[in-house]
Amino acid sequence: MSEWEKKGDLSNFERGMVVGARRAGLSISQSAQLLGFSRTTISRVYKEWCEKGRTSSMRQSCGRKCLVDARGQRRMGRLIQSDSRATLTEITTRYNRGMQQSICEATTRTTLRRMGYNSRRPHRVPLISTVNRKKRLQFARAHQNWTVEDWKNVAWSDESRFLLRHSNGRVRIWRKQNENMDPSCLVTTVQASGGVMVWGMFSWHTLGPLVPIGHHLNATGYLSIVSDHVHPFMTTMYPSSDGYFQQDNAPCHKARIISNWFLEHDNEFTVLKWPPQSPDLNPIEHLWDVVERELRALDVHPTNLHQLQDAILSIWANISKECFQHLVESMPRRMKAVLKAKGGQTPY
Repeated sequence: MSEWEKKGDLSNFERGMVVGARRAGLSISQSAQLLGFSRTTISRVYKEWCEKGRTSSMRQSCGRKCLVDARGQRRMGRLIQSDSRATLTEITTRYNRGMQQSICEATTRTTLRRMGYNSRRPHRVPLISTVNRKKRLQFARAHQNWTVEDWKNVAWSDESRFLLRHSNGRVRIWRKQNENMDPSCLVTTVQASGGVMVWGMFSWHTLGPLVPIGHHLNATGYLSIVSDHVHPFMTTMYPSSDGYFQQDNAPCHKARIISNWFLEHDNEFTVLKWPPQSPDLNPIEHLWDVVERELRALDVHPTNLHQLQDAILSIWANISKECFQHLVESMPRRMKAVLKAKGGQTPY
């Protein structure tokens, strides 16, 4: 088979050359050798011209007839829109109701892929209120001109909980490639309980400490973290007092004793005014994902909370510099994403 044939069907000009060669008296073999096409192609094109009098490049229909026509695809599309979490079996069953010719699950899967649908896990996002959308938008506008160099002056912090065992209740939905942030393709998150809870911080320059904090963090416990870990980190990394410390709006972070401590040290660093419900803007969330993936990939999984804590601390200490620096470098793009979403959820 020639390179032309591998790339697709012959053009009208090429098919005309085949007909011309045959009408000039050349045999099938001679025409194939002259034009560089296979003997089968020469025979097919000339036979079609003799029988139908045309050299159109339209291919002859071949293969099994599609069981789901355009009307059927519209019907299947409506089923997906009404319930994007339906399983392949459920979609097939609902489609076959009232249809003269039923289809199997394999046909349903093929049709959905032809329509651009794939089975994906939904993005898990917090349910953002109207008020907090405005605050997120205000934050993005205030920092839209910050460069990566500006974001290098920020130290990021957060708490996270890691569970000893994970439930397998994973939800999957049918969506198209560009629908990952469509409201119908999102799942809201809830707080987890149990497991090991840690507090951590980092900046573009280095990973900070990771502190186990038990099952609950109150204002007194957080004050110890701020004085024992945040303060030395900020004064060491930003001796010129040009650093920003980021924390979310958890109740213990906003307690009076915490606010008073920060006021007493406002000449050493600045507390970044952080918008509520904005984990997608905090790059440390991606470091928690790294820890989670590494935990799942362990050859020997922890069997108790002490082993789990040791594994978390070890994984954190071995996160590469390229990894967390790349996250900080994404901050200008995150601000643009918030502006584009008008304060709504972003893909980060």
